Amino acid sequence: MAGIHLIDIEAAINWWRERNPSHDGITACAEVLALADVYALMVYYREPLADEAAMPDAAAQAWLAWYQQMPDAPCIAICSTAQGDALCKGCGRTEGEVQHWPLLSPAEKRDVWHRITLQATAWRFNRYAERARGPASAQAPGAARP
Repeated sequence: MAGIHLIDIEAAINWWRERNPSHDGITACAEVLALADVYALMVYYREPLADEAAMPDAAAQAWLAWYQQMPDAPCIAICSTAQGDALCKGCGRTEGEVQHWPLLSPAEKRDVWHRITLQATAWRFNRYAERARGPASAQAPGAARP
């Protein structure tokens, strides 16, 4: 089984904090408390990944609720694995990851997302992202960028 990255646990905690804020400024909702237990143990033991299979049910359900609102696939509809590339130029996934994506667990999918985000070499992180910004990115040469 894949592991759930510490960054995802933290993101899920923050998502739940925004979604269900403390009514008294002190008490956190049940989802935050469940995820915080996992997060604290990961920090204490300096573990970057939580075992997906061993995660307490309440924490797993809270994490899955966060996961459901995240984009599923990194695909940008420019797939070079169909042309024989081992690594897709569009999204950064391997040919096997593209082919077996529907079969991957949520934690396995997030692991791929973390890898391609850290690598940041796929078009989704550069050329495509610049085009997606639209006309504002097509400024005159020498113009200051925000």
